[in-house]
Amino acid sequence: MAKLSHKPLVAHPTQSPNKLYGTVMAAHGRHYLIEANEAAPAEAALIIPPQRPPLLNCVTRGKRSDVAVGDVVEYQLTSKNQGVIDAITERKTLLYRSDQYRSKLLAANLTQLFIVVATEPAFSDDLICRALIAAEAGGITPHLIFNKIDVIAPLAKARQRLELYQGLGYPVHAVSAKAEPQHTLDTLLPLLQDQSTILIGQSGMGKSSLINLLIPDADIAVREISAALDTGKHTTTFVRSYHLNPTSIIIDSPGFQEFGLHHLSEGMLERALPEFRPHLGNCKFYNCHHHTEPGCAILSAMQQGSISKMRHGMYEQLVHEAAQTLGYK
Repeated sequence: MAKLSHKPLVAHPTQSPNKLYGTVMAAHGRHYLIEANEAAPAEAALIIPPQRPPLLNCVTRGKRSDVAVGDVVEYQLTSKNQGVIDAITERKTLLYRSDQYRSKLLAANLTQLFIVVATEPAFSDDLICRALIAAEAGGITPHLIFNKIDVIAPLAKARQRLELYQGLGYPVHAVSAKAEPQHTLDTLLPLLQDQSTILIGQSGMGKSSLINLLIPDADIAVREISAALDTGKHTTTFVRSYHLNPTSIIIDSPGFQEFGLHHLSEGMLERALPEFRPHLGNCKFYNCHHHTEPGCAILSAMQQGSISKMRHGMYEQLVHEAAQTLGYK
């Protein structure tokens, strides 16, 4: 996928009674499943019609591929159940990851990000930090969902590792989708109400178990979506969304191990770290990079223990990654 321009097909499609609007429910390559909306674009993403319409298999014009699950789009029908996407309405939020080569859209118009971790296999602090920074930069509320708490042996160590994020103000919700399903539902359902939430996590964290618990018909929906997108057995390679209830959407994503943030500038990165914010503007030099400069308020806070060395090291790594550019001959 080419670099995102941050300019969708059109930002503000003109209102017309002849225009058709729909919400993107699943994406695979340049093929998208659209659920038709009768509401105005501003309200459409979180409203289910009284009788849910069939999903339409749509493509974009040309080679455009900057459509995300959760987008409210303008489309034209080309047959009874097929169409072409003409425009993307203005997004409220957009979550994506990127490296110096390409960007990968995850979902649009999100309100929440659930980062699923578990007692085993061991979770990655690198992935957690990157996902939290992406959420902060994108205006999306993050939660950590701590799954498999019934696995006792690694529980204490895992809890201790998560204390860092709790100390930064990020809520951690301890659940066990398989051993304590009712407690898990009681914990998560109130958080999901009236929200558009994406679940992300490494493979093996139990994300699929959570989805199947929250959405009992998820397996059926996946088969239907796979058939419509003609993805066959490769159902884990696409992002798809489910209606939890008339005002709540859950979006599932493939498990992944890396979360590039090449699109975030140095200034965006430092503001996306909540422990950095109280110290920004207090450095000796106005253009301080918080690496080795004398009189750096961020480095001083790290030495005093109010900023963890791991999180500062992550900031330095992300700044380095963002500075990498492709060379051309």
